[in-house]
Amino acid sequence: MDSKLIELIPTELLNTSGSVFYTGKSAWNGNRSLYILGLNPGGDNIERQRYQTLEYHTTKTNIPKKANWSEYKDEIWEGKTPGSAPHQKRIVHLLNTLELDPREVPASNIVFKRTRGQKELDKEFIYLAKLCWPFHEYVIRNLGVKMVVCLGRRAGNFVKNKLEAHKCIDFYEEQNNRKWKSSIFTNENGLKVVIATHPSRANWLNPESDPSPIIKKHLDSI
Repeated sequence: MDSKLIELIPTELLNTSGSVFYTGKSAWNGNRSLYILGLNPGGDNIERQRYQTLEYHTTKTNIPKKANWSEYKDEIWEGKTPGSAPHQKRIVHLLNTLELDPREVPASNIVFKRTRGQKELDKEFIYLAKLCWPFHEYVIRNLGVKMVVCLGRRAGNFVKNKLEAHKCIDFYEEQNNRKWKSSIFTNENGLKVVIATHPSRANWLNPESDPSPIIKKHLDSI
């Protein structure tokens, strides 16, 4: 793992419950066209997970046997088998569609601190997002990222504004009654930001609500 990445984790968050890396060491080196960003770590088992501080989790994932690893493919969520939770399966589906190995794509969250849900994060979001942004900014620049896929509008709008990706170049609208949209923006340097429907709510495995094809179209065009 690039030592600079470790240095950019805010020291004031090291002893809080949360995580930074959703993939192992191999995903954070070389050139990576895609970067996945959620909002922040969550989980119903937050009481049990309090010992899983940023410092603990970073140390746990920064070891040789975790070099080729994915939170979405190899971890157990919701007490099931590895990679079987709906959110995990939908992310893996997206990456399979993009012909990318889930263990080779850098993935994280805008905010590293864990909360029970978005409402609990509300009061601290802007402060924490700005605090964690230098890490993400370095990842995008250092790995040569061409597209950032953001899970949900709140994460997406923050990233879009930070990267000045204000020009909407395409969108996908679900083929159902709710018509949720996933939109693609670009900045003056051609860096693309995808604000996708959140995979914890939208079933990307259903062709009627799957933004994967349009994301692939724009990633392939880079």
